[in-house]
Amino acid sequence: MDTRVRYADVRPYSVPDSFAELAGPVEGVVVLPTSLDWTPKRSYDLADDADVRLLYETVLREAMHAEELGRHVNGDLPAHVWSRLWLPLRLRVMWESRFPDLVPAAA
Repeated sequence: MDTRVRYADVRPYSVPDSFAELAGPVEGVVVLPTSLDWTPKRSYDLADDADVRLLYETVLREAMHAEELGRHVNGDLPAHVWSRLWLPLRLRVMWESRFPDLVPAAA
């Protein structure tokens, strides 16, 4: 039995109390601070679906505070891209527990 504790199992993730707290932009280009994204890319065009997904994956994984989420994520967008986001399982469960509407309906 593997009893190692993995970082993914204890890493703190931030989840807002409501989508109303998420007041990030819905258009234009978002440039993330290096505290959230230390890669050369760092800018994301919200007109590009792949950029939106990468932006949200990065911010949801790296934001340590609800204020960071609110600055970069818009409450109207997560449901549109949620099923296509590549997220750590624990993070996905935390968000879906708070926001059951994100859970895809059974086919």
